[in-house]
Amino acid sequence: TEAVNLLAYSLGESDILKGKEIVISAMEHHANIVPWQMLARRKGYVLKIAPIDDKGVLLMDEFEKLVGENTALVAIAHVSNVMGTVNPVAQIIDIAHKKGVLVMIDAAQSIQHHVVDVRRLDCDFLVFSGHKMYAPTGIGILYGKEDLLNRMEPWQGGGEMIEKVTFENTTFNKLPFKFEAGTPDYAGAVGLGAAIDFISLTGLEAIGDYENRLVTYAFEQLKDMRGVRFIGEARHRSGVISFLIDGHHPFDVGTLLDKMGIAVRTGHHCAQPLMQRFGIPGTVRASFAMYNTIEEVDYFIKSLQKVKQMLG
Repeated sequence: TEAVNLLAYSLGESDILKGKEIVISAMEHHANIVPWQMLARRKGYVLKIAPIDDKGVLLMDEFEKLVGENTALVAIAHVSNVMGTVNPVAQIIDIAHKKGVLVMIDAAQSIQHHVVDVRRLDCDFLVFSGHKMYAPTGIGILYGKEDLLNRMEPWQGGGEMIEKVTFENTTFNKLPFKFEAGTPDYAGAVGLGAAIDFISLTGLEAIGDYENRLVTYAFEQLKDMRGVRFIGEARHRSGVISFLIDGHHPFDVGTLLDKMGIAVRTGHHCAQPLMQRFGIPGTVRASFAMYNTIEEVDYFIKSLQKVKQMLG
């Protein structure tokens, strides 16, 4: 969240964005909506929303129509935190760049599951949260192309981000210090580094393959269960399964699963516009990680069957 806020503020105070429209998708997390709304109010930008279909897949033809001569930036999630939909970010970047439009990728839900190569993607900016990849909370990454970061205004002032200060004027430090006002979260940075080392040693490709097997296995088991409605059925998906049990509020389902030792998340998942798109109050979301097992998936399915029986 802080990385997107930093980016939105700094871009708004610079001369980098040429158009007056920012394109996001209908599946975005609030962290990739609210900062751009704040920028729009402050600087007169207009948000354009790329629609999705009933399976939670981005409508690429509609997206391409939205990106034009008035577009300043495309800001889009690599993977939906609610549905697990994997967006074709390489194609999105290619479409935008052919029209001279900058692209920011929210990789918070993909960085722990997929190999993400910013050079190969050629994205202009990329952000992610450290805790999504087993690091401490409150630490994250904002990647940007060097020439763009040099042209951006710092969003906070203080120690370390300065080169020279007088009462008449201040000049700013070189990258990355220009964006690091005050005492940095060095404890968090050490923790983030350790998490990156851990994932790198394990291997992201191996992690992704294993997690995909878990997700596919769980999805197939749930499909055979009567009364389960999936929210998001994209062919390319990752990490999570969101669903509802017909006639029952997700909070009730989640509470009973919790009593059985199953940790799921319920609610709108910081994606209220997406819930409005499907006309629902929220979902039950099961998340899968490298430390989960097939046996745990089996226990989850059996527990969910018990929940259905209890709710009637």
